[in-house]
Amino acid sequence: VEATMKLGDKIYVYQEKFGFSIKDPSPLQIATTEIVNVAVDHDGDKVYLEDISSLITFTKNTDAADKEMITLVMKYQGCSEAGLCYEPSTKEFEVEIETAGLTAENGNVTAAKEIVVETSDAFGASETDEIVEALKGGSVWSILAIFFGIGVVLSLTPCIFPMIPILSSIIVSQGEDISAKKGFMLSLVYVLAMAVAYSIAGILAGVFGENLQVLLQNPWAIGGFALLFIGLALSMFGFYEIGLPSSWQSKLSSASDSASSKGGFVGVAVMGFLSALIVGPCVAPGLAGALIYIGQTGNAALGGAALFVMSIGMGLPLLLIGAGAGKFMPRPGGWMDKLTHVFGAVMLAIAIWMLSRILPDSVTMLLWAIFFMFSAVYMGALEPLEAGKRGWNAMVKAIGVLFLIYGGLLFSGALSGSTSMFTPLDKFTNKCATIVQNTVAAQNRSSKFKIIHSNAELDAILEKNPDKTVMLDFAAEWCSSCKEMEHITFADADVKAKMSEFVLVQADVTKNSEEEKALTKRFGLFGPPGILFFKDTVEIKNARIIGYQPPEKFLAHLNKL
Repeated sequence: VEATMKLGDKIYVYQEKFGFSIKDPSPLQIATTEIVNVAVDHDGDKVYLEDISSLITFTKNTDAADKEMITLVMKYQGCSEAGLCYEPSTKEFEVEIETAGLTAENGNVTAAKEIVVETSDAFGASETDEIVEALKGGSVWSILAIFFGIGVVLSLTPCIFPMIPILSSIIVSQGEDISAKKGFMLSLVYVLAMAVAYSIAGILAGVFGENLQVLLQNPWAIGGFALLFIGLALSMFGFYEIGLPSSWQSKLSSASDSASSKGGFVGVAVMGFLSALIVGPCVAPGLAGALIYIGQTGNAALGGAALFVMSIGMGLPLLLIGAGAGKFMPRPGGWMDKLTHVFGAVMLAIAIWMLSRILPDSVTMLLWAIFFMFSAVYMGALEPLEAGKRGWNAMVKAIGVLFLIYGGLLFSGALSGSTSMFTPLDKFTNKCATIVQNTVAAQNRSSKFKIIHSNAELDAILEKNPDKTVMLDFAAEWCSSCKEMEHITFADADVKAKMSEFVLVQADVTKNSEEEKALTKRFGLFGPPGILFFKDTVEIKNARIIGYQPPEKFLAHLNKL
């Protein structure tokens, strides 16, 4: 519900006296009240000097009907610049609410406090807000063009990188008869399926407030997808062939050339659909803008079309890979078999990378150790070179020896309790490491961040630091852009120095528990990464950051604060 209070000439309203409530017991509850105006100081009080615009969102009980009539109460107290103050007042409004799109209330979730939002003159409209306005005001073709460009930019982010080896492996698995045309068609099917998945997930998130990609970051979905990659890898190593019975194949091949013993377009489409939902679930400004637009307007058609076009832009590098397959694939022979084995190893690496989201760091490290040691043996690291057959064979063996050494270091580190892929022997070289390694993985992102999981924890921190600027970082173990922020942006020396001036809080939403979902929904976010800033316990809304920012841009943003 949108509510606007129009103020008379030289009238102001006290911030602390303004708010909304539901009069009688009702199956609906107020979830958040977002006030977009800036409250200013006036004789020691925070007041609104201009018309007050509010956005009120609701949750429902399980017994709510399709439509509910509520009495919405607005409380306020104001004064005149002439010196006359008015008594506290209320106004009541009968409002009919359609409940189909509301989130069900969970009794175990800590209720969020009323949200008050201010803006800062140091910032213009946020990138997400600009995108929302572009969707509301632009022509259809201009909107689609903007989102295609956003997709091309997103194709350079970590969210799309894991899909490159997946698609490459699919193309290689087609065998020796792969052509540039077929490679491009496979890529096109993969990208179109990925775009459909992004669009469906986006529409559901915008309408119902639940991000399907985030919901799939659970052990069952990730474990099942990892097992799929392991199965594909074993097939590429020649242990078995994945295919339909020969009688089925002959019938399908007569109807379409796309059905083959190695899979076909249907299998590629399924892989593209699942990859979009499970492999790359990070939220970027373009995606967030489209989801907010769908949620505010209910125009799922335009929002879904924008997300579809954006996904095509994200898949542009994948289309280029497919188009070049016929030109750059090696000639039939032994090289083809070896290349297939290489991509089989890539499939295993992707499976371990995905399992790292749900397994303890020590177990993940042990899996990487086994992967590198097995790869080394497969590359002939323990076998002598045949006389007169050095060249490429010697280089492959040298790489295999390095893999074997590194795998051995990882194995030793994993057994000692280390969790660092880059310093696997830190247990042996640093006496203080024992204390550090006993902390949970989420806290290792940054020792300066206070890790929280609920609204209650956040409110306690805000109330304890009313005179400081609080930085709230939404992150998760399965979010690749969050890792990029951690290892690149937050690790920058200048950024570190500037961040020391802030109260640093990190909302770890890895488990997507009810408390974590309530915390995310409180601020209208659809998933990580997202960074919010608070001053005097009030969020500076147009200072929000959605998605990855490089160190230089992030530092400039902090300096404005």
